[in-house]
Amino acid sequence: MFVKQYTIMLRELEEQRAQISIELIIVLAAVVAVVLLLVTQLQETSKEGTKVIDAKTKKIFKEIDDI
Repeated sequence: MFVKQYTIMLRELEEQRAQISIELIIVLAAVVAVVLLLVTQLQETSKEGTKVIDAKTKKIFKEIDDI
């Protein structure tokens, strides 16, 4: 009787662990997705910033050449 109850408790514990593992995987996947979105946005922002800096630099050098 005791062994049977112990076995049932162990199974329930394993099921709970499996449930926690699945939930953890889902949360980690969501975190990875958010990180990828942020990295993509930062890359786009840096490309735009590079273009602006390049344009300003060309303008400054042109003004220097005009002097």
